[in-house]
Amino acid sequence: MARLTPAVLRSLDILELFLAEDATLSAPEITQHTGLPRTTVHELLVTLTARRYLVRDEVSGRYRLGLRVFQLGNAYGERFDLVQAATEVARRVSAQCNETVHAAVRDGRNVVYIAKVDSTRAVRMVSAVGRTLPAHCTAVGKALLAGLTDAELAGLYPNGTELGALTPRSLTSVAELRAQLRATVERGVSVEECESNPDVCCLGAPVRDHLDRVVAAMSISVPANRWTARGRAGWERLLVDGARELSKQLGQRGR
Repeated sequence: MARLTPAVLRSLDILELFLAEDATLSAPEITQHTGLPRTTVHELLVTLTARRYLVRDEVSGRYRLGLRVFQLGNAYGERFDLVQAATEVARRVSAQCNETVHAAVRDGRNVVYIAKVDSTRAVRMVSAVGRTLPAHCTAVGKALLAGLTDAELAGLYPNGTELGALTPRSLTSVAELRAQLRATVERGVSVEECESNPDVCCLGAPVRDHLDRVVAAMSISVPANRWTARGRAGWERLLVDGARELSKQLGQRGR
């Protein structure tokens, strides 16, 4: 394994201190947080400032992130491929649980599946990338809808809206949907039990971007005959970890 360069690691440790919201730090604070010698911190700060990764306020002496970091972030964002990234994360999640994993985005009241990785088991989820389904009938849809404000949700589903059913267990009232979305927000995971397919249950988790907006969702789909409380607990952990990994790639900072 190639040796990591200590000076680069120390520089990155300093830059990552500024991931906190609206962070400005003084040299003594940086020294305290990193545990590095003062002379080392001084040299690194001078270098990072000279290369415009940090900016030093001449009045307060405090540091903040510089233009070069902004430029790198924009370059990353322009080249980021959500479909490819979601597929790679879904592949890792599926490999751990051997169930079908999806990623989807919202299009009005519908969801559009942008990634899918199949289970290797004999009984699988029958679905396809590009397929659309009503958001209220799916775990990914509920995870996406749970990220909306009350006003946004009311705009999509005005009072009196009748929700179409795909199976006898589909939600059919906005009141039921709102109750499930509140539970999704509290738990961080949405649940769909045979609501879009009478033989399949799903768990969903939101994927957030650098502004903490819910921009996508991931799900694990399991045939109803394998849907157990013990299995669900393990699937939830894998799903949340996967959604968090994809969120980090989109620039979301820890919540």
